Amino acid sequence: MELRKHYFLDRWVVIAAARAKRPKQFHEESHGKEGTCFFCPGNEHTTPPEIGRIPLNDSWKFRWFPNKFPAVEEKGNPNIETHNKFFTFASSYGHHEVIAETPEHDKQLWDLSREDMAELFLIYKNRIEELSEKPNIKYVTIFKNHGAKAGTSLIHSHTQIVGQNHLPTIIEEKLKHSKDSCPYCEIIEVEKNSDRRCFENESFIAFTPYASRFNYEIWLMPKKHISNLTFMTNDDVIYLSDILKKILDKLKELNLPYNYYLQYAPKGESLHFHIEVIPRLATWAGYEYATETIINSVSPEDAAKYYRGEI
Repeated sequence: MELRKHYFLDRWVVIAAARAKRPKQFHEESHGKEGTCFFCPGNEHTTPPEIGRIPLNDSWKFRWFPNKFPAVEEKGNPNIETHNKFFTFASSYGHHEVIAETPEHDKQLWDLSREDMAELFLIYKNRIEELSEKPNIKYVTIFKNHGAKAGTSLIHSHTQIVGQNHLPTIIEEKLKHSKDSCPYCEIIEVEKNSDRRCFENESFIAFTPYASRFNYEIWLMPKKHISNLTFMTNDDVIYLSDILKKILDKLKELNLPYNYYLQYAPKGESLHFHIEVIPRLATWAGYEYATETIINSVSPEDAAKYYRGEI
């Protein structure tokens, strides 16, 4: 077993490979039946009014709309205040949207083509640009939940977008460490020849991080310093989607629940754009919450072998 620290953040993990199960034992049970799907064609009236869509024949290929049960809303006071030293607060102010990623209920993101994924990322790009211009929005978070263990409540494949009135703490921490030079550019130089390297193409690279917190955690990032999805060319987006497709194909083999989320620089800042994909197999227990040190039973080196098709 080994104790490892994140490349530069104050995060620790215990790599306990002896506790690992064989990959095939991680199969998730299939979803059960569900009732009416609000995201299927013909049920558009059950969602809030549509913001946009990519048409397909007489229907749609992608459509996006406000979340019916938002975590933030455009109401109240967006300004953060502190009273009596200990009580800091504001309204949970912002915009919460959903992108339905396919009209087909039985398809998931990993079933889509590389070209379809690229089109989805162009929608992400549009939503970041548009929401970032709205008053009081400090950051736009884009994330995907797949599977019950990853927090999704609806089976129909979708992405969520939250424009909020404060900068996430994790982004503040990463910006602080990126102020003088980019640690991710240096990390890429190390990991591109390491045992944790998984996939690479002309513009992007994916590797399992040295201090992985999750079984089969994998990061995807551009090889050149790009700070925001909005700065990428259409070719960049194709290369990004090519590697994400490879990652999701491997997760599909084991039918794993997962989250992914985009990490990037807000306007005027410089943070190397990256996507963190975190399969959700293990359950964090008392030790993790007591110490904020995570036990990971699959070493990133073994995880990389799985992604490369060696095990």
